[in-house]
This record gives sequence, C-alpha cells and structure tokens, in this order.
Amino acid sequence: MTQSGVLTLLSDFGLSDTYVGVMKGTIAQVNPALTVIDLTHQIPPQNIAAARFALMTAHPYFPVGVVHVAIVDPGVGSDRRAIAVAIGSNSARPTSFLVGPDNGLFSGVFNQHPIAAAVELTNPRYWRTPNPSSTFHGRDIFAPVGAHLASGTPLAALGDSLEPDSLVRLAIPNYLQIENLGDRISRITGCIQAIDHFGNLITNVPDTMLSGKNWSVVLGNLTLIGRQVYSDTLPGEPLALVGSHGWVEVAVNSGSAQTILGLDWGSPIQVVIVKG
Repeated sequence: MTQSGVLTLLSDFGLSDTYVGVMKGTIAQVNPALTVIDLTHQIPPQNIAAARFALMTAHPYFPVGVVHVAIVDPGVGSDRRAIAVAIGSNSARPTSFLVGPDNGLFSGVFNQHPIAAAVELTNPRYWRTPNPSSTFHGRDIFAPVGAHLASGTPLAALGDSLEPDSLVRLAIPNYLQIENLGDRISRITGCIQAIDHFGNLITNVPDTMLSGKNWSVVLGNLTLIGRQVYSDTLPGEPLALVGSHGWVEVAVNSGSAQTILGLDWGSPIQVVIVKG
C-alpha cells in the first residue's frame, strides 16, 4: 500500500477549545514530518449527514494515498466500531484511506468509490494509549492511527478485517427521475443533503442530470429557474444553480436560503427538466 504522507482532519470540534490542537499533537508524536490539512472543524455538532457530504466533496482533491481522519461521533464510547478503510479497486494500491467511527460518515465516499479493504481498530499498539478516554477517541485512537497509517503502517496491522458490506451507510435517499410528465418534460424528486456556511441548500441531484437542458427547482408553490451565478438575481431573491461541488443547490443572493425558505436537511425538492 502506498501512503502519501498527507493526513486530513475533519470534525465537529470547533476552534474554541483545544481538541483539534491536541489531536495534532498526538499526530506529531507519531510523525512530526506528516503534512496535516484541516478540511473543517465547523461541522454542526453531531451532524453526521453534514460530515458525510463535506468529506465526499473534498475527497477528490487529494493525492493518491492520503489519509482522511474524520470524527463526528455522537456514539463515542458505545459499541459502535472504530474503523480504517482503504478506498480503491486495488487493495495493494488504494487511492485513499479513511479513519473514524463506523456510523455512516464515510458512506458518501463509499457510494462513489469501491472499498478495497476495511479493518476494525482493535490493535492498541497504534493508539495513543491502551486505555483510551471513553469520550475522546479522536485524540486517543483515530488521530494516532491515522498518523501511523500515513507513515506507512499497513492497514492489516491496525486490527481485524471487516466485510465491506458490513460498514454503516447513512440513510440518504437517492433521487428519483420520472419521465414523460408531458411533452419533453421530466421530473426528478430529491432532497436537501447538505447546508453550507452561507445557508445554501445543496440537493442530492447531480449536475449530470441537467447537461444541455432547461431546468427549474420546485419547492411547494415556489418555482426557481436554473441560473448560472448568484448575481443572476437581485439581492435577497432565491435562485437555483449548480454549485462548485457539482450538485443542484438552492440559494438566496446575499442571504441564507435555509433561513428565508425555512428548509433543512432532508427537506424534499423537485427538479423539472424541459428537454431541448
């Protein structure tokens, strides 16, 4: 297996406390030469769905062999499994590694890439301590394991092998396309799968469904024609567009769509497509 010496961190720990810094300290104790990149530590507390989306959309931008340590873990200290996963079609040369709780956080990546191998983190040799805190596995298990993995430790050394099909997937519904609602018209039903810092509502409808077509988003009695950029509407007005992440989103120019439209994670949406 080829590791890159690059490790990323994602959590809901925030930046007001020392949790993130302490995790970096345990990484440095293993290997101070590693490159450590913060994806974000501002995931809403305990929001596994938000963490799933953030990691899924960040994952493609890193080199082969990167180790992603992701911790949004409301079940810390319970019987939920601690895992490490190799992603890719070749177990001898994975494209990346994931380390964290087996609670669905990684399921967005699982949906886009094959799982080469997975283990439960049962070998305390690679933990900070054989007696980890029941409330801070990020410090005592996940960060040091990630550091060992990024430094070249084989995945198999970290614990017991797991069947990929046994890993937890988060119950994010798939979009559904309904054809032939009328002359050249079809409809996609979907939902809000993420909400970003600006209050933009990111749906689970990918831009690949819209290429070369005229489309709009329907939210109850509100219809939003698909636009190119936020400034295609006046400040304070809602709009629909494809975000940089490649998913249809609902936004408000210079405002928060979440606040103004009163929608949240899981809220249903429809995309209506008119074929040219």
